[in-house]
Amino acid sequence: MGKKNIFNNFDGFQYKPAIPYEKGLTRRDPSPVIKVDNKYYVWYSLTKQSLHGYAATIWYATSSDGINWEEQGQALDKGGAGSFDEFGVFTPSILVANEKYYLFYTAVPKPFDNDAGGPAGTKTAIGIAVTNSPEGPWKRFAGNPILKPSEDVQSFDSHRVDDSCLLVREGQFWLYYKGRQTGKTPGETKMGLAIAKSPTGPYIKYEDNPVLNGGHEVCVWPHGKGVGALVAPTGAQGNTLQYSQDGINFNKIKNTNVPGAPGPYRKDHYRDCSDGSGPGITWGLCHTIKKENNHQRPYLVRFECDLRK
Repeated sequence: MGKKNIFNNFDGFQYKPAIPYEKGLTRRDPSPVIKVDNKYYVWYSLTKQSLHGYAATIWYATSSDGINWEEQGQALDKGGAGSFDEFGVFTPSILVANEKYYLFYTAVPKPFDNDAGGPAGTKTAIGIAVTNSPEGPWKRFAGNPILKPSEDVQSFDSHRVDDSCLLVREGQFWLYYKGRQTGKTPGETKMGLAIAKSPTGPYIKYEDNPVLNGGHEVCVWPHGKGVGALVAPTGAQGNTLQYSQDGINFNKIKNTNVPGAPGPYRKDHYRDCSDGSGPGITWGLCHTIKKENNHQRPYLVRFECDLRK
């Protein structure tokens, strides 16, 4: 697939209502959308009253048409005393495999200190909850967390691993995630890759990480034989549409204003698209911001685009 033939029909993003702003609530960071038995599902971070995104729990909503959404309730609460996810669970992602559903999420323990990039900042980690139905109930994987920050302070992910997004390639599970080095700012976030033979790992970080020098929220999808990516507006490669034939070496296709934390509808339903059948994306959910008493309150909207194969 030559570069000139990729995303020829893409002409930006359009937006429609999904789950509207509600005073005192923050809904943000939606997962990719999946369809099960003619019903669409999405998971997202929700906080009540608190403006602290790290204190969220994970909720979910359903839709019969992908446009009109109904919130169903909490999918995953905070962990128990002393756990790696006691303070909050957030930025969910979803994987469908082996007739099960795997909810990937980021978490922080107590006590929590958001010293962004500083020595006192609490490190994040990624865990998994598993169920036989998208409605739940969800059971935490006994081997959590499945991905931790690097112990090497010089590594790009020595302070944060966060915001996972999954693909199935060549019979393996590719977990893309954002990482931040100790002492760096959120604007210096980069994207890494870890690969496993099983949905629950062990996930082995790619030795030449990071695979993208920019971004914040992670959005990737199977596109033909390769991988498409929307890179959030941070870092040297921010606000770009990218493509990689091998899922590792990405090339910028064009600059674009990327939706906030996009979670595309995964028409591939997490099948292995190594045969070139990756369908691309045409819509999903993202968050946008409303000002509330001089504070930012994210809420969910639908984005539409033409990023088909």
